Amino acid sequence: MEKIKFHVALIIGKLVAFTVNIISKDRGTNLSGRYAYKICKNFIKNFKKIDYDKVVFITGTNGKSTTNNMIINALKTAGKTVTTNIEGANLITGIATAMIKNSTITGKIKTEYMIFETDERYLKKIYEQLPAKNICITNLQKDQVQRNGEPDFIYQKIKEVINKDITVYVNNEEPRAKSFEDFAGKVVYYGIEKNDKSFEKNGFYDVTLPCPKCNNKIKFKYYNIDNVGKFKCTNCGFKSENNIEFFAKNINYEENTFECDHIKYTMNYTQPFFLYNYALCIAICKRFKIPEEKIQESFTTFKNIGGRLETIKYKDKEIKYIRIKQENPETLQSALDYVAQDKSNKILAIGLEELKDFKPYYTNTFYGFDCDYDELINSNIDKYICFSEAVAYDSANILVYAGVEKDKIEVLPTEEIEDVLNELDKYDTKNVYLITWLHAYEALERYMKKMQTTKS
Repeated sequence: MEKIKFHVALIIGKLVAFTVNIISKDRGTNLSGRYAYKICKNFIKNFKKIDYDKVVFITGTNGKSTTNNMIINALKTAGKTVTTNIEGANLITGIATAMIKNSTITGKIKTEYMIFETDERYLKKIYEQLPAKNICITNLQKDQVQRNGEPDFIYQKIKEVINKDITVYVNNEEPRAKSFEDFAGKVVYYGIEKNDKSFEKNGFYDVTLPCPKCNNKIKFKYYNIDNVGKFKCTNCGFKSENNIEFFAKNINYEENTFECDHIKYTMNYTQPFFLYNYALCIAICKRFKIPEEKIQESFTTFKNIGGRLETIKYKDKEIKYIRIKQENPETLQSALDYVAQDKSNKILAIGLEELKDFKPYYTNTFYGFDCDYDELINSNIDKYICFSEAVAYDSANILVYAGVEKDKIEVLPTEEIEDVLNELDKYDTKNVYLITWLHAYEALERYMKKMQTTKS
């Protein structure tokens, strides 16, 4: 009966995928899988011709999508065939949809490799049906507290999966991720050295995190990104490894280069958090014996997911959009740091929003208070525009407490992108940074296209 249900679900899934592809190729990233799972509750467990040694899961708070797509690009550059959820649908239905599209009518997977971004909370459920031999853990940070609670809850979810049959790839400089070394059969470490963008924290309100092994204080010697850097537990001695194979070093931000495993690579993206993605990508590629020249070629052609770092021309202004994950202080801090590196005069528009994952909707902006604004404040910002229907004044409050002069802050309690653009029109400053979630950026894109259509 299980096999009959599987084949019925597969056929219906393929019909749904075919229909969605005709209507819109950019939609339906999990629709086929949703229909399949209504029919067969163990759907992906029934696929055949899978080499689990060539199945990779990428999980963690930040960097899943970028790393996943970077690895896919490298494998395809080397001529490999890959099944993946590159669109970012990282629940079991998204993975099922990818497998439906890359299988025969009898359920045989047609590709050599399977690389999937996986949601941290649902990793166990996915692993039970698709027991990957390789799991990459990027980092575990505060994120979506309405769904995830706090990082230790997610830690326990992932811990349930890690076992001696698995090779884990862990960030050597992120304590929670690294501590999974105790439960895996094999551990591969990756990281980056101290570089020109590394920093220390010595503020009165700065906090660290408890050691995931003994619950005592973790002390960071320096940070490469927020809460990620060379560390050591003050009690049990748990620490970053001193010598690891996949270590990005000799980082040159001006020349866009770094070295890893004695090879010099060129990178298109030069933020420290991207360097961790590059190092992890190299580790996976070396695991599958991808030639170094193909890895390098893939780095030169890799384009990050649309809507993460984008630039739009608006009249005489250039709007540089940086996407953040709501309720995630690390991605907000990285965005603020990115803006602060530009010392020219600029406007910063911040659109923190109400969270609408499920009811009751969530308006807590705690993650904004977790960030350090000193470098940003000293980077020549002419005006701060805080917009949002629900939390615009909360955003402004955060800036006031951080030390921003009140007369530099403009509050727009609206989500209408036209209102934000009208506010920008009031200022001569041409250099504009926009930090908000993807929905607001997509509204901006639609508005700009509408303007262009009207003009033509």
